[in-house]
Amino acid sequence: MIPYRKTWNVAGKVLDFSIPRIMGILNITEDSFYDGGLYSNEAACKNRVVQMVEEGADIIDLGAMSSRPGAVELSVEKERERIIQSMRWIRELDLDCFISIDTYRRDVMHAALDHGAHICNDISGGQIDPGLWELLAEYKVPYILMHMAGEPQTMQNSPHYQDITFEILQFFTSRINVLHGLGIYDVLVDPGFGFGKTIEHNYTLLRDLNAFHLTNKPILVGLSRKSMIYCPLHTTPDQVLPGTSALHFAALEKGANVLRVHDVAAAKQVIAVFEQLKRG
Repeated sequence: MIPYRKTWNVAGKVLDFSIPRIMGILNITEDSFYDGGLYSNEAACKNRVVQMVEEGADIIDLGAMSSRPGAVELSVEKERERIIQSMRWIRELDLDCFISIDTYRRDVMHAALDHGAHICNDISGGQIDPGLWELLAEYKVPYILMHMAGEPQTMQNSPHYQDITFEILQFFTSRINVLHGLGIYDVLVDPGFGFGKTIEHNYTLLRDLNAFHLTNKPILVGLSRKSMIYCPLHTTPDQVLPGTSALHFAALEKGANVLRVHDVAAAKQVIAVFEQLKRG
């Protein structure tokens, strides 16, 4: 088995996961579940990126197509057009951060790489577009391997598992073996909270999060403002920053290496007090 790697080589720079990192979410869609439509123009997009970097984001995760249940699937051309435009805006800022692209499509990722992207964040785990992994191997692109049951349009239609943690660990192990065969070693694993899981499934995965270190890969969690928080509280995504922060702290205690978040400043505080607690 490949030894656990605490660092990535991203475009010639080192990204060290021995301390928790923050991935700031930048949705340039109209229909995302929380912030749809807020950052689809140039000024708003640029201002948001600057804000997140100043607040402490290590990675900006750029997404042009919503993956919420029932969301409309964009054409490849439309997704690619949105990504290229946003990448041009971001590059003009000349900021010190890494750019991840939230896509499962080879052609979209190829265009993003040509415009300066660094990382691929693939919600499908390589199961939708078989050409994506070959592209990543050719370009030596770090990769976020996420588990999703089914497809975004249908993933919440009665998800079922015998042993969710074991089954997702098996999924990661088999997919990582293929990635290694392609020469892709800089990999994060993401259990995919909310992607083909019930609320109970999500909390089981969070309790068992340490198990995914058996993959010998750093762990990313995407918990921010999700239904596993606001549904039990009978409220809405905009009201659950405290609940999100509580789960972020729990995830760090369970070994999370990267928090994917809407609220960078809040996540930075959570990490700071977590690190203080560790020091004693």
